[in-house]
Amino acid sequence: MALKLKCKDYGFECDFNIEGEFSESQVKILKEHFEEKHGIDYSKEVVAQMIMNKDHS
Repeated sequence: MALKLKCKDYGFECDFNIEGEFSESQVKILKEHFEEKHGIDYSKEVVAQMIMNKDHS
């Protein structure tokens, strides 16, 4: 599954973007970004679910 994720898609005033195939490394990158830049420590499972639900909301 190809991804085009923008931090803004998740309600943050942020220009962070990632693109590529859905993978464990993409989940890790987004999780680390949320924690480092926004101070939110989501679990890997929650981040994966957020990615999967992105186009279904």
